[in-house]
Amino acid sequence: MNTNASIPTNNVPFGETDTHLSPQEAASLSPVMLHAAAGKYFETLEIHPSWQKILEPVADDINKIGEFLAAEASAGIDVFPPEADRWRAFRQPFEEVKVLIVGQDPYPTPGHAMGLSFSLKPDVRPLAKSLINIFKELESDLGVPRPNNGDLSGWSNQGVMLLNRVLSVRGGAKQAGSHRNKGWEKITDTVIDGLVSRNTPLVAILWGKDAQSLAPALAASSRVRIIQSPHPSPLSASRGFFGSKPFSNTNQYLTEMGASPVQWQL
Repeated sequence: MNTNASIPTNNVPFGETDTHLSPQEAASLSPVMLHAAAGKYFETLEIHPSWQKILEPVADDINKIGEFLAAEASAGIDVFPPEADRWRAFRQPFEEVKVLIVGQDPYPTPGHAMGLSFSLKPDVRPLAKSLINIFKELESDLGVPRPNNGDLSGWSNQGVMLLNRVLSVRGGAKQAGSHRNKGWEKITDTVIDGLVSRNTPLVAILWGKDAQSLAPALAASSRVRIIQSPHPSPLSASRGFFGSKPFSNTNQYLTEMGASPVQWQL
C-alpha cells in the first residue's frame, strides 16, 4: 500500500496570476488561493497522480469552486479544512480504494477538520459525538479497544476512502452545510462514478439518508457491495446504527470478492 501523504499532481510555479482582485485582496491570499482566483485551482491540487484522470472531466467545476473559495478567503471568511488538508482523501491511489465511507461536509469547528470524513486531528478533545458512536460500534462489532484519538488516517492508508460530499465549510457555530450546493456535489459524484466504473471490489458504507441517496449510482456495478444504516449522530444512532456491524460486514464482503480485509483497529 502506498501511504505517501502528499503527492502533488502538478508542480505549479506560484508566480503572478491574472485575477480581478484589488492589490489589498490579493495580498491577503495564499499562493494557492491566488491561483484559484485566477481560475487555475485544478492545477494546484495535492492529490495522487492516479486521480488526475478521474477529476479532469470536472476540472472546470473545480476551478469554479476555487474562485468561490478565493472569494471567501478575500472576504476574510474562515474556511475549513485548511487548503493543505482539503484534498487529503485523494492522496491514496485511486486503484487501491476498496472501501468508501461517505460523510456530509467537514467539521466547522476551528482546528477539527483534516480532510477525511468523520476524522479529527489527533489532538482534538473532546471527540465529535458521531465519532464516539462510530468507535462504540467498532468496539461492539470487532471487540477492539476504542482509539485514544479521532484520527482515522490508519483506515485511509489501507484503502478506505473517507469522502465528504462537500469538501469545505465556513468555520463557526451554525455553519454546517454552508458550502453545500456550491458545486462540490458534482465533483464528488464524478469521483463515485469513477470508483464504480473500475469494476473492482468496493464496499460502500452509507450512514444516513444523505449518503444513502448515492446507493443507486453505486449499485450500477456488480462488484460493489453497499452497507446502509442510520447516521451515527446521537439523534439517530439508536435507530439502527448501533448493532449494524459495518466493520465486520465490510470485511466479509471484501473477502468474498477476493480483496484483503481492513485492519480496523487504530
